Formats: sequence, C-alpha cells, structure tokens
Amino acid sequence: MKVPKSEVDHRKIKIQAQLQKVGVDGLFIVQPVDLFYFSGTTQNGFLYIPCEGDPLLLIKQSLFVAKKESAVKNIIEFNSIEEIPSLISDFYGQLPSVLGFEFDVIPVNTFNYYRSIFSDQNCVDGSPYILKVRRIKSDWEVEQMESTGHLFKKTFEYAKTAIRPGLSEMEFAGMMEAFARNYSPGAFVRVRDIHTEGYPWHILSGKSGGMVGLLDSPASGEGTSAAFPCGAGSKPLAANEPIMIDFVFELNGYHMDVTRMFSIGAMSKRAMKACQGAMEIHNAVLKIVKPGVTVDELFRHSVSCAQNLGYAEPYLGPPGYKVSFIGHGIGLELIEGPIIAGNKMDRLEPGMTFALEPKMVFENEFSAGIESVFLVTDEGHRLISQVPVEVFIC
Repeated sequence: MKVPKSEVDHRKIKIQAQLQKVGVDGLFIVQPVDLFYFSGTTQNGFLYIPCEGDPLLLIKQSLFVAKKESAVKNIIEFNSIEEIPSLISDFYGQLPSVLGFEFDVIPVNTFNYYRSIFSDQNCVDGSPYILKVRRIKSDWEVEQMESTGHLFKKTFEYAKTAIRPGLSEMEFAGMMEAFARNYSPGAFVRVRDIHTEGYPWHILSGKSGGMVGLLDSPASGEGTSAAFPCGAGSKPLAANEPIMIDFVFELNGYHMDVTRMFSIGAMSKRAMKACQGAMEIHNAVLKIVKPGVTVDELFRHSVSCAQNLGYAEPYLGPPGYKVSFIGHGIGLELIEGPIIAGNKMDRLEPGMTFALEPKMVFENEFSAGIESVFLVTDEGHRLISQVPVEVFIC
C-alpha cells in the first residue's frame, strides 16, 4: 500500500493554508503517524513543511526505502540531528522565524533538545493545525477504512463460528486477533494520548461486564492485573450470558473499532432487551447525523433516548462512574478529534469519521452496548464498519 502522490500533495496544500493563516513559517514533523500522513513513510526521519513551497523529507534510515514509499519530491539523508538546521537553511536559503512542533506528543526533554538546535527560532505548537487537517478524511482514506471494515466483517463472522463455552475471555481475544493478523500481520493499535494504552480487544462476559469502573476500560475480574486492569481476563465464557466483544484493529494504517453483543445460546430477556435498547440509541443518534450538527447534540440526544427507554441509571456507566462521551473520531489513530461529548463548538463536517459507542453497565451483572464506525456525508451518514447491527446468537 502506497499513499498516492495526489494525497500527499493535497495534504500539503491543506496544512500550508493553516500555517499561512496563523503566521507559522514552517512545521517540523516528528511523530510517526503525522510523518506517515504527510509523507507516506514512517522511516526514521523528520519532515519539514514550509508555509510555501515543497516539503523536505530528512531520512536517517533507510533512504532507499523512504524513496520507494514516499511521494515527497525532495528526500535527503542525514547522519546527525544537529545537521538538520543547516540542511534546511541550505535547501531553502534560510531558516523559518516561527517553527511549529507537535507539542501534544513530543516529550519535554526531546523538545528542549530540538529547541537547542533551532536556537534562534520562535517555537510554537503546530499540533492543532495538524489535527484539524487530519480530521477530514479524503475519499482515498475512506476507501482504506472500508477495507479495514471488510476485515472486521470477516473477523466477526469467524468469532460467531469459533466462540464456545470454556474458552477464557483472553483465549478468545487471542483467537480473534490471530484471525485478523492473517490479513494484517504487522498491525498494532496507535494512540496519541499518553494516558491511553492501545490494545485490540475488550471481551467482557457476564459479570465481567458489570464491574464498576470506567466504562471504556472496565476491569474484567479474574486474570487482570493492577498494571493492566482492563480488556479480557481469565474468566471462562459460559452459555446464556451476554458477552460484549469490543474489537480494535488496523489495516494499512487505518483503524476500525467495533462492539457487538454475543451470546452462546439465548441470553436472558432482560439482557436481550438492554442490548436492543443500546442498538435503538445507536440508530437514533445516526438518524440526526448531518453536517452542521454539534457533537453536543448527538451526545444529549443519546442520553435522552436512554432516559426514554428506562436506562438512565446504567447508561454510560453506573451512578458515580459514568463517562461523558459516546464516541470519538477515528482514522490513522484509534482516538482522534472530535470526541462525541458535551462540546457545542465542534460541528460535524463531511469527511469526518467516528466510532459511535452507546453502552450500559448493569452493576455486578453485565454490560450491553454497540459500537460502529460511520462517515459524515453531505446528506447525513454512511456506516463503514460493515459488521451487521445485531446481537450475535451463536
């Protein structure tokens, strides 16, 4: 998979428009996902994007591979980071006065080192402009996410045939991941937030899903540890209990995040009703998705739906432990902006992609929920996750 030159060129135009608007002369890209987005490669190196003109890709290792992967026209090799200011100055005739960095991800000590070699530059935060450009997906990016969505459809079909009583949550999580890795062997989950760990699965069966804690990272009881108290544990899967499978994976760099409820045989009527209620909230939110709607409207509509269905108490977690969001942007990183929460400033735009995840926790009993990935279109939305919106009875 190679990022087309047209994509790289279009992204350059978009970020340069942002830089010119705020008076930033150049952007020094360090973080691997941003490097991939703007250059098409994650080889060891940096990308300098001036506010006008062509970018310069500086590669330490490997120049041969970088030239093969990247559509950037100007690619040069360097031996030491200390050389970079001189290389930029030689190439463009001068160094920028105002230089942007990814303040949201660069460690303080690392930034201080960069500042020491760009000692005469006014160093500012360039990450808001990068993230603003990245939140709108091109048609090509949507195609990549649809490919990931197709992989998820196959993975959930496999899960339906492979699930059985006696497997531990962790064993079954490993089986799903192994199946998906046949199609994307180098895949791993990318996250930007230092407080978030990237891993591909939550499998929460029966009472595991009813543990009190953060809804999106509940301790699943047996087999978890203080160092990693989330995801799947050693509890065996059992017949006739609700099983929440929240699976994350990526293909060609683009993530998908899907949750579906499973049961080995019929689950209780109460649990099934809750699962259907979550799907009803999910569908009700999607009905009001269109450009111009705020993420706050989506969030409040979901809460209102939960109240009308009689699920105000377990919705988004038990009392005292509720989360304040129902979804998040998704793409090259698992969690991107905007977050679907009580923010009246963020409005939906065509090309945004979101993981929508209305969920409930019935304390010490079970969880019920659903998660799908959708694209905001000119008229409304389109699901791109491809896994059927249903409860999987196996």
